[in-house]
Amino acid sequence: MSRTPSPRKPRASSQARIEAILAAARELLAGEGVAGLSIYSVAERAQIPPSSVYHFFASVPALLEALTADVHRAFREALSAPIDAHAFSTWQGLSRLVEQRTLEIYRQDTAARQLILAQHGLNEVAQADRQHDLELGKLMHSLFDRHFQLPSMPTDVDVFALAMELSDRVYARSMQLHEQITPRMAEEGMRVFEAYLGLYLPPFLARRPN
Repeated sequence: MSRTPSPRKPRASSQARIEAILAAARELLAGEGVAGLSIYSVAERAQIPPSSVYHFFASVPALLEALTADVHRAFREALSAPIDAHAFSTWQGLSRLVEQRTLEIYRQDTAARQLILAQHGLNEVAQADRQHDLELGKLMHSLFDRHFQLPSMPTDVDVFALAMELSDRVYARSMQLHEQITPRMAEEGMRVFEAYLGLYLPPFLARRPN
């Protein structure tokens, strides 16, 4: 019986080169935004030949998709990180804790703000973001289900993914108006997140034993 070969991992030297390229792209995003990003500017910042960048990323959208995946890895890690069960008593408290972790990533990571919240008009990045949101929605559903006895949820709509997208719209509006997520708009985003979940979750959910 033949076995399907597993995908090869990049060699250490290749992985180091990829990380250098992504780090350079992050620096350019922080200083100049998406408009200042090109294969040549990234190569110059990373101090490697442009051909080396093209070897791993055939275009700027491909590079931005990789950065988007990198950003979402931070969101996945935030959802997977241990949570003190005594830090909240209701699902609304867990909702706020999760959104606060999201906001902290946005606060620290310029690339996250530029790629997910800024109006760059890049369809490839937007599609990658939506796909990653579906994965995050499943993780968040599992997180809530770990702590609370959830009711039956729709199968044709990913409620948790949509809640994240809606709060992101609020944060994006704040970026557009103020070039930052202000405390007032951060609060509004958390309220939107909770309000949408509240369409499917009753005000009180029984806790699962921890």
